[in-house]
Amino acid sequence: MKTLIREKRMDRNMTQEELSQALKVSRQTIISLEKGKYKPSLVLAHKLAQIFKCQIEELFIFEGDENVQ
Repeated sequence: MKTLIREKRMDRNMTQEELSQALKVSRQTIISLEKGKYKPSLVLAHKLAQIFKCQIEELFIFEGDENVQ
């Protein structure tokens, strides 16, 4: 899964630390999310979408076998 979290965060001139505090998660969680190594819960994905004022689908790009067939 690819994410656009880093791009959205940088568009808002927000640091990883600021985003982690807004979400009440660790900075390491943000790093893992941005690298696509961590799949967030629906609640966390929803919070991210609220912060960036977008749809969840605009933050996460599913590839390959992650898509419904």
